[in-house]
Amino acid sequence: MNKQETSKVSRRQFLGMAWAASLVGLFGQAGAAMLQFLKPRMKPGGFGSKVIAGQVEEFKPGTISHVRAGRFYISRLEDGGLLALWHRCTHLGCTVPWRDDEGLFHCPCHNSIFTTEGDLVSGPAPRPMDLFPIEIVDGQVVVDTGNPIERAEINPSDATYI
Repeated sequence: MNKQETSKVSRRQFLGMAWAASLVGLFGQAGAAMLQFLKPRMKPGGFGSKVIAGQVEEFKPGTISHVRAGRFYISRLEDGGLLALWHRCTHLGCTVPWRDDEGLFHCPCHNSIFTTEGDLVSGPAPRPMDLFPIEIVDGQVVVDTGNPIERAEINPSDATYI
């Protein structure tokens, strides 16, 4: 054999290198896709972050307003206090709608009923609705949906006042 023949890549070696390169590419793409899948997708102003619910003046005393982007209700109490109630039932996590005709939150899954303060009236739910902390920043109601507050009972100090 001469020198020229020994430096050539055989067919078997070429196919082995092609398979190795294909496997590296395949596992590289799969790894990148897995990292994208596992990375949290928190949008600024969306659930899991601080959400601007609106101006304080938008929430009239005695009203309930649903903020879909934050998955909570702003309950403006008659005395002017503000509560950010997570719209999730404390029983099994169903979305609890506000029933304007009843003046209560009424869970459609297992019939838990909550007041405008989130206090449990009846049903299988073990405790009142959870809260989110509220800050008033430059006249805006800012709710931190990343830190839910579980309560065993309602407390007048739960409300935020301006």
